[in-house]
Amino acid sequence: MDGGGAFTTEWTTLAVEGALRCDAYAALPASGQGTGLLVLHDMFGITPPFRALAEGYARRGMPAMVPNQFWRSEPSGELSYDGGHERAGARIAAFDFHGAVAGLQGAIDALRRSPRCNGKVMALGFCFSGRLAFLAAARTDVDAAVSFYALGISRDLAEAARIACPLQLHYGLADEHVPIVEVDAVAAGVAGNANVTVYRYEGAGHSFFNPVRPMYDATASALASCRIDALLARIAP
Repeated sequence: MDGGGAFTTEWTTLAVEGALRCDAYAALPASGQGTGLLVLHDMFGITPPFRALAEGYARRGMPAMVPNQFWRSEPSGELSYDGGHERAGARIAAFDFHGAVAGLQGAIDALRRSPRCNGKVMALGFCFSGRLAFLAAARTDVDAAVSFYALGISRDLAEAARIACPLQLHYGLADEHVPIVEVDAVAAGVAGNANVTVYRYEGAGHSFFNPVRPMYDATASALASCRIDALLARIAP
């Protein structure tokens, strides 16, 4: 992320159910207003790269929030990229996608209430949460959404017609977790909706946008960042 503006960070509570609490990491510009970024973390939780992503947007004048999507799961917290795959996979297998999407509206509303938000909110999802970003575009009042290397959007293609906001879907064509047949099925399923754009990155693998992962692809990541910035400019008030 470019820019070096001042910002602050905080943990905030979005929802409480008995002993369970949905916390979110927020990075807020010190002054001004910008589009709010709802950053949806990957299967490992609110790890340093996702906090850094939120902070990068805040430096550029955009408030960002990373809600914990696993607050009802066990374990509920951050898992290590080194050695946490089995536990991360188990909680994804038990994850309630549709229930989680309902909770996203609360996070969107919280971002819009921030004095640093201009009223617009973009959802940005990765891996399992790429599917959440797709569903958010279909079911919430988010102003735009971006999905990276999403797992399983093909299961929800019946909802594509409901998407009325701009949505970008980014896929690496060397992704060992998202087969080409999935990418082709999603592309065919959204082809009738002009709001949805599918981007394919030759040679890029899973997590190509995450700078701490071995599959990180600087060239693909830079191109994707430019496309996100163009979408941010498109929805700016």
